[in-house]
Amino acid sequence: MTQATRFGVNYVPSKGWWYSWNDWNDQDFQDDFQAIAQLGCDHVRVHCLWPLLQPNPGMVSNTMLDRLVRLLDLAEANGMDVIVTVFNGWLSGFDFRPSWLPDNVNIFTDEAAITAQLSLLGSLAKRVGTHPRFLGFDVANEPCVLATSTKNVTTQPQGDAWVRTLLDHCQQLAPGKLHSVGMDHAPWLAADVPFGRPTLANTGGLTPIHAWSYFTGALEQYGPLGTGTLHLAEFMLELAKAFQDDPTRPVWLQEYGVANDWMTPQERETYVDKATRSALSVENLWGITWWCSHDINRELTGFVELEYDLGLLTVDNHVKPTGARFASIIAEVKAGSVAEPQPRNTALILDDDQTPDLTFADRFFAVIDSGESPAIILRSKANDDRYLASRGITAIV
Repeated sequence: MTQATRFGVNYVPSKGWWYSWNDWNDQDFQDDFQAIAQLGCDHVRVHCLWPLLQPNPGMVSNTMLDRLVRLLDLAEANGMDVIVTVFNGWLSGFDFRPSWLPDNVNIFTDEAAITAQLSLLGSLAKRVGTHPRFLGFDVANEPCVLATSTKNVTTQPQGDAWVRTLLDHCQQLAPGKLHSVGMDHAPWLAADVPFGRPTLANTGGLTPIHAWSYFTGALEQYGPLGTGTLHLAEFMLELAKAFQDDPTRPVWLQEYGVANDWMTPQERETYVDKATRSALSVENLWGITWWCSHDINRELTGFVELEYDLGLLTVDNHVKPTGARFASIIAEVKAGSVAEPQPRNTALILDDDQTPDLTFADRFFAVIDSGESPAIILRSKANDDRYLASRGITAIV
């Protein structure tokens, strides 16, 4: 494909989850990366644990920095690039909040907390910012989840300011890299959220999307193989593009996945195939990054059940049927057997202040069912001929 869509995974260490930062084993990481690369992946998104990396606001762990550099070296040995997600923060159902943050401190608004965050990003950039396999910083994983907890309640202006502050800092530290913030679906599909769609769509180097059919309610509303489930990622990517001032700005399917208890084995394979191909129909798609690489070792207790079996690979690095299906699509794309994305001539109008929830999405899915792939535009841009032409839009419905 001429736009060279990239394929990767959200890496979850097979033996010890991200507790592996503490219990480091080079060979385990090497084995995992080799198995991921054999699927055809060219990148991994990795997750730091904030309390381990920065045990004190004035201290960044040199041991953890050394291990992150080593991780990038191992990725390089297997031909893969790395996106480093920093403030986790929220990850697989757990909130990793540094112990030095008092309970009443808001990580998005407290001046001292933000100063510590900027300092940590600076320390990271000094160690990995020029590494040949470093793609960029993803400053946080699903921070909207944290921003709605009691201790971090944040207004949208405050949340937007935090996003801009951290991403602008990343650009200064490592210019030219792809810096982003990995939001969950809520800022895109819900009202009264702590982060604004225009800010998310125009800050950093690209716009990431988390398109989970279960957590958005699409799976319940449309069924395992319904149009709204299989085309949810496509809808959310096109929704993000509606808020982007630059029509050529890349979008990124940063997270999507399926748990065993959501669908039958055959339905899961079909989901991987159909949802991935649907996303590939979107123009300016930077990459597709599955959640996640490996199942979670069941010797580790306390995770919600669905978290244990989201991997494309088992804890012993055997390829699961979903992994085989994902790999086959990658092979097709690399062979040029998947059709190029085409401009979407028909666009749906979204009022600028409208909440684009699943009720709005129903219109998008109805057009899909009619055999056409729609775009989405804001009403404020509906009469901008230059903008419409830049996106190839000739009809508005």
